[in-house]
Amino acid sequence: MIVGKIVGSIVATRKNESLLGNKFLIVEPYENMAVKGRIVAIDNVGAGIGEDVLVAVGSAARIGCDAEKSPVDASIVGIVDDSVGL
Repeated sequence: MIVGKIVGSIVATRKNESLLGNKFLIVEPYENMAVKGRIVAIDNVGAGIGEDVLVAVGSAARIGCDAEKSPVDASIVGIVDDSVGL
């Protein structure tokens, strides 16, 4: 699981059929996370730019957004209310 801040969004009018109706956001992982550099994550929790979020990656991302047969590698699964020690 990755914690990061949403810094932008992606609009893709042409995409895989299983991704229709989904919102894509750009997430900047916190410095101390194992992932370096920004990632694109599918959003199914209604997050917005500037919010801190929890991101599942890999097969957990597909399970987290109920898209087990979709080409999803990162999914926003929670919005952070408060954090200590990050």
